Amino acid sequence: MLLVDEPVAGMTDAETAETARLLREIAQTRSVVVVEHNMTFVRDLDVKVTVLHEGSVLSDESLDHVSADPRVVEVYLGR
Repeated sequence: MLLVDEPVAGMTDAETAETARLLREIAQTRSVVVVEHNMTFVRDLDVKVTVLHEGSVLSDESLDHVSADPRVVEVYLGR
């Protein structure tokens, strides 16, 4: 298992794209957990997204589904 926390912080767009490519490649044979707030990077990974809130799973689906989940919007955007 590979666990990475904010792996693209401070990277250029090219470095971010290469990191996404590398993590997708690694994920073909290993479990990879990425903690990240850069949604463009998360979209590039093209994986299931899990949103946690106060230690519990709030939403667990595709990025589009999670982004549209009213509970996620309320907790993270305060709407």
